[in-house]
Amino acid sequence: MRTRVKICGLTRRADVEAAVAAGVDAIGFVFHPSSPRAVSPQDARDLCAGLPPFVTAVGLFVDASPEQIRATLDRVPLELLQFHGEESPELCASFGRRWIKAVRMRPDIDLAAQLRRYEHAAGVLLDTFDPARSGGTGQRFDWDRVPAAIAPSIVLAGGLDAENVGEAIRRVRPFGVDVSGGVEASKGVKDHDKIRDFMKRVNDVDISG
Repeated sequence: MRTRVKICGLTRRADVEAAVAAGVDAIGFVFHPSSPRAVSPQDARDLCAGLPPFVTAVGLFVDASPEQIRATLDRVPLELLQFHGEESPELCASFGRRWIKAVRMRPDIDLAAQLRRYEHAAGVLLDTFDPARSGGTGQRFDWDRVPAAIAPSIVLAGGLDAENVGEAIRRVRPFGVDVSGGVEASKGVKDHDKIRDFMKRVNDVDISG
């Protein structure tokens, strides 16, 4: 199975174009004001303009109010919502969009319970736990903590880059991978060579098995 790829934290037109040219499946826009990768709804709307078919626009929110989310959806043609805070399943499902829920891999997490809680999500993204940040840590967690039975249905995130994504895919066999800092020149500014290298490593391991 081909590993799907999302690049998150895009803030510039040139970076969106580079990601699309490299063959990504989804691009992510961060609507969390304290993030160095945050964009305004107007900026995200402009960046979505001209996206080709089959490239999914994803909006990332962290404990935003329903009013803030709806105001963003009124302006930005998002196809998938990604929730990175403590949002309830009911809130996640209330916007008439497909959605995924990020689960941060705390040392004591009951992953099975989290999967049951968010059973109606389109997918679950597993990310590194950091008590101070909701994502974008640049750190990986122990991939052996991902049960083989659920691996084909999850999106793997946390500290991925071109150097380790091949190993991550071989060890976990996730449905998809999500990268942000691992393909950046600086926060919010993507490195186009790193994007191409990342995609090449993903494609190489998919082909080689």
